[in-house]
Amino acid sequence: RADAYAEPFSRFWIAVDGDGDGVRSVLADSPGVPVLPGPPARLVLTLPSTARPGERVRLTVAVLDDEANAGLPVEGTLRFVEPPDGLELPEEVRFAADQGGCRTLGLRAPEPAPSAEAEAARPGEFTVRIDARFEAEGVALEARSNPMLVSGGPRILWADLHGHTAESDGTGSPEGYYRYARDVAGLDVVSLTDHDHWGILFLDEHPERWAAIREAARPFDEPGRFLALSGFEWTSWIHGHRCVVYFGEEAPLYSSIDDAWDDPRELWNTLRGSDALTIAHHTAGGPIALDWSIPPDPELEPVTEIVSVHGSSEAVDSPVRIYSPVAGNFARDALDRGYRLGFLGSGDSHDGHPGLAHVGSHYPTGGLAAVLSEDLTRA
Repeated sequence: RADAYAEPFSRFWIAVDGDGDGVRSVLADSPGVPVLPGPPARLVLTLPSTARPGERVRLTVAVLDDEANAGLPVEGTLRFVEPPDGLELPEEVRFAADQGGCRTLGLRAPEPAPSAEAEAARPGEFTVRIDARFEAEGVALEARSNPMLVSGGPRILWADLHGHTAESDGTGSPEGYYRYARDVAGLDVVSLTDHDHWGILFLDEHPERWAAIREAARPFDEPGRFLALSGFEWTSWIHGHRCVVYFGEEAPLYSSIDDAWDDPRELWNTLRGSDALTIAHHTAGGPIALDWSIPPDPELEPVTEIVSVHGSSEAVDSPVRIYSPVAGNFARDALDRGYRLGFLGSGDSHDGHPGLAHVGSHYPTGGLAAVLSEDLTRA
């Protein structure tokens, strides 16, 4: 059976024990095939969560198949249903086959009428609803966007700082990962965090692959529009897994099985002074719980991931609790130890769908990180 997730080149990995000594080696040039997306099955509309009155904003429109794959060569017409007053919207938008089922439309946030009681414009909440028809496929889809709050309040940006591709134990290419985050999920920030020593061809044994991942991020990194951050997953099966996310240009990979960095305290001492954060995840259970006896570094690990596709590590009574939970290992228990932590969610997607890990039918849960920042920059 074909993989459920589309990708340009899905490998059939072959390993050979050439001399019969019981030790096999993976063929780096193992063959593969492209896996194409299925027919259009869902429409996803994404607006910024916040905007200033009169500001130019982007509406991301994505036509996906049943497994949330993008890249569909569809042709059709999008019509806005009952458009809200104040939004500058076209009557209809055409999809061309070479656009891969993704469009980013520029809109202007409304400027509410000034209030006599206040100097600032009154805030307003807006959503967009679209009816899409694709003649060749005989498919009609309808969707409503998330709400956008137009006000002078804090600006919210959205990030997925944890996910994987076929460079470790996931699906798809780094280029496809960044493109999906920007053009399909409508994220502001993304970090690809393939494993240092897990999957097929380990990154800590193939530095050229680590270099290729970092190089793939460069064309997508555009401060003010979209940030593609370098990162990797420090995959310790003793102390737990942590993502290392870099905010500067330097991004070395430190292997979790190297004696110099196989303890989180050694990792933090090496990272100290660099523009980086570590983020522990699936801390309360499967596939491995975190060793909370080592206090998180307050400078380098100020936040912890409490939800992803693995479920919730927030508390034993939280919804969609993580599988194989370990008593006393939830984030609430870490607070009871006296640790001071902020919280975020991540996708930890392995299907090449950052920002929409919860949409694919095999993932009942997922998360994002909300970033409160006026500027979309690495700083």
